Amino acid sequence: MLKEKISTFIDKIRSIEGVAACALVSRDGIIAGKYFDRELNEPWFGALSATILASAESLGGIINMKSLESVAIRAQDTSVMVVGAGENFLIAAIIKKRVDPSKVQNQMLAVAKTIGEVM
Repeated sequence: MLKEKISTFIDKIRSIEGVAACALVSRDGIIAGKYFDRELNEPWFGALSATILASAESLGGIINMKSLESVAIRAQDTSVMVVGAGENFLIAAIIKKRVDPSKVQNQMLAVAKTIGEVM
């Protein structure tokens, strides 16, 4: 049943326009579910995504940010977005350059909220 829930969430994330690849990752960096459109070091992707989000949340705490929604790393041809999904998970996604990042972020936040509520 858990695998089915995770698979459903991966499908929802993949359906967001602009998402090229994605993973549902535990807060300690273990990939629970994934869809990748390219070869990459999956354990490192999970671990670094968790590290990036944890570091951003720590920085946000230091400067008294009310709520950290996401972290984005933008490059010329693509970007990576990491979104917290409750206490136990996060979403890490590779985003195509041609899309509006705020639109992608809003849709990912909606999925993340659902994940946080049910997992």
